[in-house]
This record gives sequence, C-alpha cells and structure tokens, in this order.
Amino acid sequence: MRVLCVGRHAFLSEHLCRVFGEVGAVCEPVVGPADAPSVATRFEPEVVVCEGDLLTPVVLERWANETALADVPVLAVSLTRRPDDSLPADLCASGPAAMVYLPSLGRAQVAALLATVHRPRGVVAPRAWRLQDDAASAHQR
Repeated sequence: MRVLCVGRHAFLSEHLCRVFGEVGAVCEPVVGPADAPSVATRFEPEVVVCEGDLLTPVVLERWANETALADVPVLAVSLTRRPDDSLPADLCASGPAAMVYLPSLGRAQVAALLATVHRPRGVVAPRAWRLQDDAASAHQR
C-alpha cells in the first residue's frame, strides 16, 4: 500500500513514514499540506496520513479538487492530541471527523487501521464476469 505521510516538518513526516513503513506500507514524506498534491501526482498514494492539526476545511477542499488526491482516503493522526481531547472546531464543522492518537497503537493496530481506510483503486471486473471455477480456462483442451 502506498501512503503519503504529511507532517508539519521533515522530522514528523519522516516519523510517520517509519511508523507506517514498519507494517509494510511504501511511504513518501511530505512537509506541509500545500506540497501534497504535487507529490501525490508523482507518488499515486492509496492513503494519505496527515497530522490532524494541519487539516482544515480549506485543505480538505483543495485536496478534494486535486485529481491525484480526490478519491484518496485521508487519515488524521496525532502524536500529541489524546483521544479525550476535542478536535478543532473548524474541522468538526466541515463534517464528521476523527483523529487517531498514534502513540496508543501497536504494530498490529496500525496495520489494521491502514487496511480499514484503504480503498481499492483501478478497474474491478463485475462479479458476474469472474470465472466460477479456478480450473476453468479459455484454453481448455
């Protein structure tokens, strides 16, 4: 899975890459939300992990209008804001939001979290078009 890790500075974005890379993700660090669209165009992420404090309605709207990010799920994480802390009012006002307190998660939980937010990309054949028998082939003798 390809994960774009957005942090407020290089140390934090690289730390996010280490955390998610430990569970098998291929990560690309990005400093600040403004650079995410240009990096996403080259990297083609399947998930964006971003420091929750960087996410604002303006940032989310800009990303929603960028081809490389429009359909990519965004996971807001925090290294400092605990689960019982409230989210910024402007983020809550823009719709349902959740922030994951990253230090509380173990390796298996990080992997499960990525699996939960991941959406398949590309073309998927309708179920009716799939072969029902694994042994079936167009080249049967």
